Amino acid sequence: MSETLSEKTKSIVRATVPALAAHGTTITAAMYKRLFQDPAVRELFNQSNQGEGGRQTKALAQAILAYAQNIDNLAVLGPAVERIAQKHVGLHILPEHYPHVATALLGAIKDVLGDAATDEILAAWGEAYWFLADILIGREKQIYDHLKSSVGGWNGWRKFVVAAKRPESDIITSFVLQPVDGGPVVGHRPGQYLTFKINVPGLPPQRRNYSISSAPNGITYRISVKREVNGTVSRHLHDRVDEGDVIEVAPPTGDFHLPERPERPVVLLSGGVGLTPMVSMLETIVDSGVQLPVHYVHGAQDGRMHAMGSHVKGLADGRPHLKTAIFYDTPHERDERGIHFDHDGQITIDWLAENTPIHEADFYLCGPRPFLAAFVNGLAKAGVPPERIHFEFFGPADDLAAA
Repeated sequence: MSETLSEKTKSIVRATVPALAAHGTTITAAMYKRLFQDPAVRELFNQSNQGEGGRQTKALAQAILAYAQNIDNLAVLGPAVERIAQKHVGLHILPEHYPHVATALLGAIKDVLGDAATDEILAAWGEAYWFLADILIGREKQIYDHLKSSVGGWNGWRKFVVAAKRPESDIITSFVLQPVDGGPVVGHRPGQYLTFKINVPGLPPQRRNYSISSAPNGITYRISVKREVNGTVSRHLHDRVDEGDVIEVAPPTGDFHLPERPERPVVLLSGGVGLTPMVSMLETIVDSGVQLPVHYVHGAQDGRMHAMGSHVKGLADGRPHLKTAIFYDTPHERDERGIHFDHDGQITIDWLAENTPIHEADFYLCGPRPFLAAFVNGLAKAGVPPERIHFEFFGPADDLAAA
């Protein structure tokens, strides 16, 4: 790998920015169509991301455009590269998979741009692709090596048995997973996720990510899964996976996580099933004995949808530095204020400003896309520096700005 791209290549890539802005999603849609002609390659991807209005197609188009726009200052793409590398390790993407993407991408550029995609442009984008691919391959090797050498670590797929299955609400169920081989498990960073390869009858193996909802303990992991109305895998897990069943799991990955030693007050802010990584963080904070102010703020529709409420309350009991606030959008008649929830309606920036150390804290956010859009933008407008707003967003970044 060369240490830098040639000036000629950078100049050509810069010149393609208008075409990428105009035709980016068409190019990435054509790329995925080419790529998925190979069933073995298709199985490497989480196919749920290919739906939902072309979410993954848009995300990739935005990533390619950002690469072209920042071709002279690629350091600004460091966080995005880390996020992609972590995702690739979870999906067990290997160096031999990268040529498939190169062929599909360059072919798609030619398909969409036609004669405008000259040999010179295709050669420049080929060089640019492999420059970035080599960076990703190098970073992914570091992550693979670290995981394999860690106590309880592994690469690829490992068999786990469902040691316990329990409902947490009307729509969320927890699964406690323990290795079939009886060995330890590598300690995750609270906020990270596991990637699963799940066999659903009548379909090729399905890959999905689920946040770990427990603190690291070296023995088990817990995930807490929302049953989605149209969720092929979530419905399979709820309806057909029971205690004693075996699932293939990749090691924990993800760049959204609590630091080992928080230096500032922490606000854990979630909506719906977004509480799962927050519970992992909260348990970890309790286990570590951290005495910094911690605010756990969660919003749910009502008590029927609210998961792990009593568990969170128990973690906070007797710990004055740890405060919880639960919001129910439309409380059910059986929901009791002060027992099941604290506030009617939805969380607001104004409430956070009045009840949390908004200008001193690190904020960790997880929830549906509209929730994230509202609070990432709202906190920024309230003066919280971007480096203290931490979140994981599974979609094109412009969705946040547009919401």
